[in-house]
Amino acid sequence: MSSEQIEQFRANGFLAIPRITTDDEIAWMRVVYDRLFEQKPGWQQGDFFDFAGSDKKGEAAKVPQLLNPSRYEQKLANTIFRANAHAMARQLLGPSASLIFEHAMMKAANVGGETAWHQDEAFYARYTNYRAVTVWMPLQPVDERNGCMEFIPGSHHGSVKPHRHIDNDPRIHGLEALDFDRSPAIACPLPAGGATFHGDRTLHHSGVNRSDQPRRAYALVFGTRSKEFVLREDFPWNLEAQTAREERAENARGPIQNAVHALKQAAKPILRR
Repeated sequence: MSSEQIEQFRANGFLAIPRITTDDEIAWMRVVYDRLFEQKPGWQQGDFFDFAGSDKKGEAAKVPQLLNPSRYEQKLANTIFRANAHAMARQLLGPSASLIFEHAMMKAANVGGETAWHQDEAFYARYTNYRAVTVWMPLQPVDERNGCMEFIPGSHHGSVKPHRHIDNDPRIHGLEALDFDRSPAIACPLPAGGATFHGDRTLHHSGVNRSDQPRRAYALVFGTRSKEFVLREDFPWNLEAQTAREERAENARGPIQNAVHALKQAAKPILRR
């Protein structure tokens, strides 16, 4: 990134670039992506779920999402996209920036649902100890017709807004921000293989897919860990969550794994002092 791009990111909380990988890699990734969304790996473990709907088995997903795609296709861990995104994230966050997690989102042709306005930090659990940047890449051209990213410039300078679960339904994984002005929103259309970068407090959104082709997107989240970033309290909207995804994840872990998971969660404030 140029110094001007870095300053733009810091001022606005987001940045769009026209290219982050090659056409050949995008073509290969589309094939892998479509296979994974057809197979729905990780559903039982809670990695595959509906971001914007009830996530019940047998119901059509509004915005299906797959966490950690490289767990199910290891070659995704060694892409030009990941290498370039990591290098740029280090420019924005510092040399210690590392991958926190990754996810892929599909919006079906003509019916793919809206991703509500939100801040990523609103999803963070208590004792989260990082600040993060998300690198979002479309696998086909995107604009406002099929759900490109939109941002509220400067929104990262404030605090986390009040949020609630979409439609005020705690069974839905996705969150929507409340009490903010949408009028300054800036849409970021991109070619396939372009990318947007945004911070974890930047308000962002993507609309419904009204095109006759699927809208595929792949996001990598990089963060730097520090004691000063530790979240001390749970957000109230996260305490209300009753999602099918988390229920499946708990069932998949089993009683022993859940006990270990609970101990690890309880130990976090001690380990991170």
